[in-house]
Amino acid sequence: MTDKIDKVPAGASPAPAGTPPEAIKAIPVRHYGRWIAGVLVVALLALLGFAFSQGDVRWATVPEKLFDPSILSGLWHTILISVASMALGLVLGIVFAIMRLSKNPVTNGVAWLYIWIFRGTPVYVQLLIWFNLALIFPIFNIGFYKDEMTDVMTPFLAALLGLGLNEGAYMAEIVRAGIQSVDEGQTEAAHALGMSQGKTMRRVILPQSMRVIIPPTGNEFINMLKTSSLVVAVQYPDLLRAAQDIASTSFAVMEMFFVASIWYLVLTTVFSIGQFYLERHYAKGSLRSLPPTPWQKVKANLSRLSNREAVAK
Repeated sequence: MTDKIDKVPAGASPAPAGTPPEAIKAIPVRHYGRWIAGVLVVALLALLGFAFSQGDVRWATVPEKLFDPSILSGLWHTILISVASMALGLVLGIVFAIMRLSKNPVTNGVAWLYIWIFRGTPVYVQLLIWFNLALIFPIFNIGFYKDEMTDVMTPFLAALLGLGLNEGAYMAEIVRAGIQSVDEGQTEAAHALGMSQGKTMRRVILPQSMRVIIPPTGNEFINMLKTSSLVVAVQYPDLLRAAQDIASTSFAVMEMFFVASIWYLVLTTVFSIGQFYLERHYAKGSLRSLPPTPWQKVKANLSRLSNREAVAK
């Protein structure tokens, strides 16, 4: 049996036995394209900032009006109508999704008609129809209650019905997709255990479909926060209405639009973070490793940068 001899480069003396190999010095690859792209983006942002600085904008008005009592009141009304409309849309979505999946042709047809009408017409038009319903029905009469329609159809109710019924049509399709994502064997197994159709839906199907329903529902709610600005058409005192009222007296039109935009960004950011953690919670049973949180991403990026600096030294 012959011994295996390592080849040694010409002119080099072989290392003594037992000598550890030299540490490999890793040289990071230079990505010049990234630097060029970063410089271009920073330059464009600088030009955009310079353009706004040269515009006729009273920037001191923005922080001054940011916490104005009227703005904060409009902010609260925006959150209220968004949450209430989304809750109504979610309930209607679940009901009409189940009706849509029903084998009963009547309930299936009614659900299809509801989705077709409210998803096929603009939400702005729906708001105007509800707000001007007194032109068709001057008196609201349901037998045990009778009143003038102008007193019944308040701006809040018109906004709630306009946004909530429209959202219900979209949520019905989202919930239907979530229910159909659950394997039919789950339903058959539940029925084999003696569970009723309703109990199977509540205890087996809906909990498993939440993983599919939550992400688009979160997107719909964030969209609802922005769509709620349309309720200014029905005289509901939301955030945009408050900004417009202040702008009409202070003549700071663009400044108040910037104030409203800042608050909309704050709302969407806060609820986006909540959506992330809600999705992460319902993903526990389907993913082997949960996606990192924003703080974990920051720590990982800082650790990666420190490692690169150590290697470069």
